[in-house]
Amino acid sequence: MTLPRTPEEAVEFLARLSPSVIKPGLERMNPALEALGHPERRIRSLHVAGTNGKGSTCAFASTALRAAGHRVGLYTSPHLERVTERFQINGEEISPKLLGRRILEILERYPEAAATPAPLTYFEFGTVIAFWHFAQEAVDIAVLETGLGGRLDATNVVAPLVTVITPISFDHMEYLGHTLGAIAGEKAGILKPTVPVVVSRQEPEALEAISRVAAQVGAPMLLEGLDFAVESLPTGLSYRGPRWNLDGLSLSLRGPHQRQNAAVALAALEQLDAWGISVPTDAAVKGLASARWPGRLEEVSSQPAVVLDGAHNPGGVAVLLASLDSLYPGRRIHAVFGVVADKDRAPMMRGLFPRCASVHLTPLDTPRSLAPERYLAEARALCADVRAYAGLDDALAGAKALAMEGDVILCTGSLFLVGAARARFVRNLGAMQQQS
Repeated sequence: MTLPRTPEEAVEFLARLSPSVIKPGLERMNPALEALGHPERRIRSLHVAGTNGKGSTCAFASTALRAAGHRVGLYTSPHLERVTERFQINGEEISPKLLGRRILEILERYPEAAATPAPLTYFEFGTVIAFWHFAQEAVDIAVLETGLGGRLDATNVVAPLVTVITPISFDHMEYLGHTLGAIAGEKAGILKPTVPVVVSRQEPEALEAISRVAAQVGAPMLLEGLDFAVESLPTGLSYRGPRWNLDGLSLSLRGPHQRQNAAVALAALEQLDAWGISVPTDAAVKGLASARWPGRLEEVSSQPAVVLDGAHNPGGVAVLLASLDSLYPGRRIHAVFGVVADKDRAPMMRGLFPRCASVHLTPLDTPRSLAPERYLAEARALCADVRAYAGLDDALAGAKALAMEGDVILCTGSLFLVGAARARFVRNLGAMQQQS
């Protein structure tokens, strides 16, 4: 067992743990947290699970908490461009040097983590880093996003003040089950006795499963549409909840579905007030109006418009299409699309490709990538103009060559694709700004 000695070596050590390895279960977390003196017990938290909308909900909630003057930790996954995105305090990513120092501190107390084979997965080690970092920095509240699950998710060792369940859709079925009820039951595994759970609107089968778990553990449930909601009125958006009545709301994140995410975030913030995490209504309003969540209906270029969206399951694609209809009505879409091999691509493709003027398939920069040739025939059955490329740059160039004035180039299908595309456009924008 060779331990890294410098912060740079420590970050390289983390990178060598394969992000594609998924091992549900909490048994590997307990020895690590025990060796660290259980940092997760020293932080108060808001714990968010679901299939779609988790990140946006976390962004709304954490930004509002910051606007209220709290010191806020935010742990999300996966990252788009840099691993440091996963660990934020008051909106600032951890620096690579401090990330390396945190890893060294953990390995000093738990050197077994450097053993071969590694006892912790990439996500588990990242979760340990988040707990340790937030405890060392003495955050007032940590907003924690689960990974793919809930009950057996590495984050599910915390005792949160409030839990949240965002919309449930089909995703990661090999780990969570093949029905909405089974998936919802796994996600609802974060519910705790007496801890209120804020639940977004759900399909009946998913809601039934969540309600059953809430009753079993004794978790008070607040349901969107019954206990709280954001509504569109002639005067703008309004929120009605157990304590707050807010009018004239504006949302920084685009798409009609963000009203739901905003409603869930506001209801969670209302519940935190009982624990002394007070958020004045003006801070809540400011949080909704200023939150950022890159790679979700993000327009990174114009003429033609280039939109990045991390939709990577059927529910996400349905939300994406509704949002495109709202934001870009009647405009032709040229999709740059890539998918990982273990994803259920067929329903995503059936939803998206018939709506596209052209589709440009690209491999992803991950061992999990599915080669475009493997599903080219499926794609061509759904769209008249489908082309396969060796890489993302060629796919983007192919889409741009076909796009006319007013068209939209859409990059979607995987967060791996969105992150890679975003890096290119942000880098090009920076270069242009330097030249000017």
